[in-house]
Amino acid sequence: MPIVYVEWFPGRTKEQKVEVVKAITKAMVEIAKAPADATHVIFKETSPEDWACNGTLWADLHRK
Repeated sequence: MPIVYVEWFPGRTKEQKVEVVKAITKAMVEIAKAPADATHVIFKETSPEDWACNGTLWADLHRK
């Protein structure tokens, strides 16, 4: 049973998540030959204040 974790910043709509789930499931079926009904996609939303790159919080990197 494949489990695909998608970690990203908050802000996507339910409709966007549905599209992502469909695309990931389709790719797992076509490429990995996994059964669709056994493919799980889990979203984790992480705040930009809790994510850093190159020693700097993402929230600070992208402030305008």
